[in-house]
Formats: sequence, structure tokens, C-alpha cells
Amino acid sequence: MNSIALIQFLQRRKYEVLLVALVQHLFIGVFLTDLDLYTRVIWPINMVVLGIACIGVFAQYGRAWNMLRAVFFLLVLGLPLALSFADVGIRFMVVLSLIYAVFFALIFAEILRFLIKPSYIDVDIISASACGFLLLIETATFLFQALYYRQPDAFNNVASSSPAATYVDLVYFSTILQTTIGFGDITPKSVPTKLIASFFGIIGQFYSVVLVGILISKFTSARAKT
Repeated sequence: MNSIALIQFLQRRKYEVLLVALVQHLFIGVFLTDLDLYTRVIWPINMVVLGIACIGVFAQYGRAWNMLRAVFFLLVLGLPLALSFADVGIRFMVVLSLIYAVFFALIFAEILRFLIKPSYIDVDIISASACGFLLLIETATFLFQALYYRQPDAFNNVASSSPAATYVDLVYFSTILQTTIGFGDITPKSVPTKLIASFFGIIGQFYSVVLVGILISKFTSARAKT
């Protein structure tokens, strides 16, 4: 498959591909027990897959935006590769986490823009809706990760044995936060983490309410046209 055919495929199936990429990025740890392998091999591979999946989402934009996307893609790919070849410090992990948080927030904003536009429901709408929820988890995870590396006592009961263990625990915490389950085994401890957790809890609830409204309006509009 040449590059043009790949881009066309990603444009047609962009939200389905992005959804699969997000699921494997967040939850591939279910199938892995070697966290060191995850950090040094699987994580960079995950970011390649996720970066390719994002091409379809932003393919319709102009040159300036595509250049910005390319810069972010190189950063989110290149930074994890550094984990495979060098021992990195706390500042590096803070910067990496913040870049990831911005990257996923940009994709989330694009998902919202898409969900608002069309007046119909199809596979893309359903896939994009699921992507939006997972992107909130991704953004929260890496923002919390930046706070954790800046202040290790910002959370209670977050594993610190390796970057992968920390990431898995924060994915778990962010997922529990967004789903409002609240087991209470991992809790925010510092003032910034408490407030940001509260903020993402509000955003998650707001997204769910708005999403239900969008889907109902699209379904009603689709039925009115038939």
C-alpha cells in the first residue's frame, strides 16, 4: 500500500483506526507482564501506531496545521525512544508528559468539532464518540503523570518502580475518575492534583451529557428526514 492509498484509507476509516489505536495504547498492559519491555519497546511502537492513526483526523487541514501535527508526531515518537537508549531524569518525564497531554487535547478538540457538525448517526459518529472519552483519559493521564514526576507525593499509592508501572496506575486512576466509579485505592494528595482531578471529573460529566444531547439530536434529525 503506497502513501497515498494509506492516507485515503486513514481518511475513510480515521475514527475506527484511532479508536483501535487508543484502546491498544491505554490497555495493552492487560496482556503484558514485563513492564520494562513495555517502556522500552511497546510504548514507542504504540506511539507510531497512534501517530499514524491521527493522520486521517487532521489530513483535511492546511500546510501550517499539518506541519504542527508533524512536529507533535516527531516529539511523541522521539521522546519515548529516548527511554530505550538512555536513563532520563525527572524533568524529561515532566516535559514528555506535558507534550503528550497537549497532543491528546488537540485530538480531543478535533473530535468535538466533528461530533457537532453532521446531522446524522453512523459508524464514524459512534467511533468518534468513543474516541473522545478515551482521549479525555489520555489527556488526564499524562497531565497527572507530569504532576507526579514533578511532585512524587502528589498521589497516594501510585507505583514508582518504573515509568510503565506509574503510567499504568495513572491510566487506571484516570479511567476510574472519568467513569465516576471511585474505588479510592489511588487518591490525589496535593492541592493541584485534587483540583485537576475535580476539573477532569466535571469535564467528563459534561462531555457525557453533551454527547447524549448530540446523539439524540442527530437521531431525531435523521428520523425527521426519512
